[in-house]
Amino acid sequence: MHRLRLLILCRWVLVFGIAVVSGAAGDDRPRLLVLTDIGGDPDDQQSLIRLLVHSNEFDIEGLIASASGTPGELRERVTRPDLIRQLVAAYGEVRPNLIRHAPGFPAAEQLLSVVKAGNPNRGREFIGAEHETEGSQWIIACADKPDPRPLHVVIWGGQTDLAQALWRVRHDRSPADFARFLSRLRVFDIDDQDRIQSWIFHEFPDLFYILSKAPPGRDKREGAYRGMYLGGEQSLSSLAWLNEHVREGHGPLGALYPPRTWTAPNPHSALKEGDTPSWFFFLPTGLSDPEHPEWGGWGGRYVRQEAGLFRDAPDTVEGETDPRAAVWRWRPAFQNQFAARMDWCVATDFSRANHNPVARLNGDASRQIVTLSARGGQTVTLSSAGSSDPDGQPLVSRWWIYREAGTCTEPASLSAQTGLETSLTLPAVKEPATIHVVLELTDQGTPPLTSYRRAIIQVQP
Repeated sequence: MHRLRLLILCRWVLVFGIAVVSGAAGDDRPRLLVLTDIGGDPDDQQSLIRLLVHSNEFDIEGLIASASGTPGELRERVTRPDLIRQLVAAYGEVRPNLIRHAPGFPAAEQLLSVVKAGNPNRGREFIGAEHETEGSQWIIACADKPDPRPLHVVIWGGQTDLAQALWRVRHDRSPADFARFLSRLRVFDIDDQDRIQSWIFHEFPDLFYILSKAPPGRDKREGAYRGMYLGGEQSLSSLAWLNEHVREGHGPLGALYPPRTWTAPNPHSALKEGDTPSWFFFLPTGLSDPEHPEWGGWGGRYVRQEAGLFRDAPDTVEGETDPRAAVWRWRPAFQNQFAARMDWCVATDFSRANHNPVARLNGDASRQIVTLSARGGQTVTLSSAGSSDPDGQPLVSRWWIYREAGTCTEPASLSAQTGLETSLTLPAVKEPATIHVVLELTDQGTPPLTSYRRAIIQVQP
């Protein structure tokens, strides 16, 4: 049995390329630092539970409790790192089962060591001299690590601690050193809760910054991140779904998943997770590239507004054109993924749960985007031959063109939407353009799991 488990572990390492030791040389997982206003709306606990069962996919370097709640929501100004520790402790109880299904899940002690407290106050008046916090100093320390990977900072609440870190480094270092510091950061901000994003952009216009927020003058519920629970098939966000797949019979971590929050006009008032798209955006799925927000993925799609700032962009799905559709279009897949990982929390043997298939695209088994180049009139062939499933399940390949992600405006179509192979005869273009083709490879397990690959065809005149 020990030998079998070792072989399974090696297979996962070889297939997914995941380093087991956090921060080890050659670790290509995204570095992640979370700022959470945990302690207000319980959707932060919801998002953190989902992140913890995906924690093997990241190198989590910080879990910072910023000011709890939204401005004016709570009677007192507090931070709640204790709530983070509670969930991490429950994660520690199920980790022995999680690592039976995939390597790389960090020890609970490692995660506890990066839990920090931020500023209970928020806003521009709390940025500057004598406003350092444990959280702002930790952001600086993480960004200063001699690591070639960028530091992905996801903001579930307020940005005050990040703004303080930026202010301090600019104040203390030369312009060249500060520019190097800034270049290491990739920020995803949910809704500008501290209302200082415009100040941050004015002061630091070169910072890579995604702001997911409804446009000025529009209903606040139109922000792309709300596609996590608005639009699409909303039964997947119901309490019945949560009870079956997360809260009941899935161990102590799932039992802590809050059953109710505010989701109107979603009628279920259960799963919200408005912050989850921030880290979905950086999750390596084979579908997206965080350096190209305009290409889209589980966390939505974003276009450059000016300088380093990206804002919500709409996708058209089932006749609906909406930035939220760029998130909810993936809901069946990411909910099945969540359900499977919650199964891992209690499945004591690899064979007792489902696991993602390995998608090959034109022989490439990595999760990198494949780029091809051809001239208009030529035919490009794409193949999923050689794809496999660790559980031996039958696989179904689905192919489609992600039109919003590409730049080609000429009509193009695939020879087949299903099957091992498809082809695309490229249209004639006057200027170079791109066509994005997505492969969705789905197994027949319970729940069915989908892996992705993307091909970008560069169409030449």
